[in-house]
Amino acid sequence: MIIEKLLLHVLITLMPIFVYRLLFEDKASNNFPLIAGISGGITAFLCMIFPYYSLGLTWDLRYVPLLLAIFYGGPLAGGFVLVIILITRTIIGGEFLYLPYIITSLSAVLPMLFYKQFWKYKPKNRIIVAVLIGLWPPFVIFSVMSFHIFSYKHMYDLTEVLFVISIICIVNVFGIFLSTILIEGMIERLMMKKEIQRAEKLNTLGELAASIAHEVRNPLTVVKGFLQLMQKEEMKKQESYFPLVLSELGRAESIINDYLNFAKPQFEKVEELKLREVIYNVIQLLDPLAAKEGVRLTHHLNDESVVKTDRNQLKQALVNIIKNGIEATSTGGSVTIELSSDDDSAYIAITDTGKGMDADQLDRIGTLFYTTKDKGTGVGTTVSTRIIHAMNGTISYKSELEIGTTVSIDIPVLKIQNRASSK
Repeated sequence: MIIEKLLLHVLITLMPIFVYRLLFEDKASNNFPLIAGISGGITAFLCMIFPYYSLGLTWDLRYVPLLLAIFYGGPLAGGFVLVIILITRTIIGGEFLYLPYIITSLSAVLPMLFYKQFWKYKPKNRIIVAVLIGLWPPFVIFSVMSFHIFSYKHMYDLTEVLFVISIICIVNVFGIFLSTILIEGMIERLMMKKEIQRAEKLNTLGELAASIAHEVRNPLTVVKGFLQLMQKEEMKKQESYFPLVLSELGRAESIINDYLNFAKPQFEKVEELKLREVIYNVIQLLDPLAAKEGVRLTHHLNDESVVKTDRNQLKQALVNIIKNGIEATSTGGSVTIELSSDDDSAYIAITDTGKGMDADQLDRIGTLFYTTKDKGTGVGTTVSTRIIHAMNGTISYKSELEIGTTVSIDIPVLKIQNRASSK
């Protein structure tokens, strides 16, 4: 009987997830904490008004929606569910009312403390962590009930209580496992859909950029060539104009090349490169700019990773990213470049102590024409992103306002056995 009742609670717990997926998945992803709090409160309430009665006590799965609300909705959503549980338990009433107050409050402590760390794990690891922390409420119940039983020896049989708590523990873990799998799957679909939409926009803009760049670059090349020929002739009156004109044409050509790289990065010379040397060359190149801005440029490059790619394209991507970090950092700040690797990938972390970005800015970073700088087009960041992706790598941003930004780049490395066979 207890298993059937608790499985009913599992279905009650899963129901809001299915409802959210059917009604709100495409519309209200930004309001997920609010929805998690409300749905968790309703779920906990329903579990508590349809409990299993045993040993003169009520048993239910109120802690499953509490844990899910904390992890996926945040401390505020979890706090709301906690209040709903305490209010509902007060209305139900009964003897020894302090017991559920203590158990519920203690059950919320560990998930609350672990909330920030929870989101640092990958999806599969988050499921494991949620299941492990799902063992905490049954442990709290057992601990508090054991103390209570030893205080009132004539009222309960510890063996019977332990049996009920064991069933609660198993079903509790089962409910959390199913719920987290469904929620993580929903989150993955939302992220994939968002990435597909973003990729479609970038591809459309890329095609447009390529068309414009090809059309404009041809006449610029011709004009530049004629000016170079004219500069060699004796036209002393016009000599002072040539450097300026050529400089501006070179700048226009550089911008157009950026657009072409955005459309499709051109890897003209693919070769094996020591990543440490490429990064060090970029640091040497940007060191004068950092000194001029009063920014300290530091590095930790104790790694011998080898990649196979176009040196110039990789340098361009790194120059854009590190230069952005320097320009975002005020005088006295620092930009740090770190390199590490494992068997499959090399990891470059570029961390600055600049002004940082908020969630909205982070969401838009890397899209064409978006920039946080007063002067800039946003093309450089987008080009860098396209170059890294063309190398089958990934790039991600983590930032906090007034603290700084970390750009993490993951590039596949050339494995030792592959290098040996190619020689």
